[in-house]
Amino acid sequence: MTSASVLVGLTLNGIAIGMLLLLVASGLSLIFGLMGVVNFAHGSLYMFGAYFGLVLFDRTGIFVVALLVAPFFVAGIGVLMEYLTLRPLYGRDPLYQILLTFGIALILDEIVILVWGPNALNFAAPSWVTGVFNVAGAALPVYRVFVICLGAVIAVGLYLFLQRTRYGLVVRAGTANRTMVEANGINVKRAFTIMFAVGAGMAAVGGVVAGPMLSVYPAMGLDMVIEAFIVVVIGGLGSFRGSVVGALLAGLAQAYGSFYVPTLSSIIIFTLMIVVLLVRPSGLFGDPEVEH
Repeated sequence: MTSASVLVGLTLNGIAIGMLLLLVASGLSLIFGLMGVVNFAHGSLYMFGAYFGLVLFDRTGIFVVALLVAPFFVAGIGVLMEYLTLRPLYGRDPLYQILLTFGIALILDEIVILVWGPNALNFAAPSWVTGVFNVAGAALPVYRVFVICLGAVIAVGLYLFLQRTRYGLVVRAGTANRTMVEANGINVKRAFTIMFAVGAGMAAVGGVVAGPMLSVYPAMGLDMVIEAFIVVVIGGLGSFRGSVVGALLAGLAQAYGSFYVPTLSSIIIFTLMIVVLLVRPSGLFGDPEVEH
């Protein structure tokens, strides 16, 4: 029988993984919710965030600088990507956007290999979040507690952004009916660019946070984007609440699966996605009647 301390440890580790997934998947979900763009380059933006964060941390020695500045660099890449490549394809078959973002992902991955090399790089956690934190007899790395707290703060901030700001209203209205938003005279192109930048910045935050947890390596974007898409599908396309629930479910499934059925841990979240799709094809919080 599993002890209570083990269960607490697994749960907290699952929440930490879920918060990391949320940082990446929420931006992916927002971009799809407003723009209808399935962005396969989102994982590469996450990867760039990790590498930029590592460089900034090595140069300054201040993790907060890396956490705050790297997302702005990546958001800038996102703006250029949306303005120069995606914007001409709006209104065309989504297959063009899928192929385009997949190609951009390959280019960005090669750039990382050319600049930083093919080997994994160590991203040490800052000294103020090292050590172990004991919770109900379970030992949890302090850094993972930091990830949980940071993820919760960002999730609340993003929720308030969606609920209390003009662009948040545009996102929610665009998720429900993009045609209506355009008919009301809103500059949809500008909203698209801003939301793409926000989504790219969120991916970069996830990359910086992931560095000390998972190390930094060229394939990390591909590994993460697959899991992020699973989270979005589980939660429901375009639903921020769905992204939160989907990320936590996926994180807990990975933590418990790795402990109880380690040989099947790599397929646990895929199984979870299949079950959700069989029960509710639109995802847990997705609206089957939403039009993009």
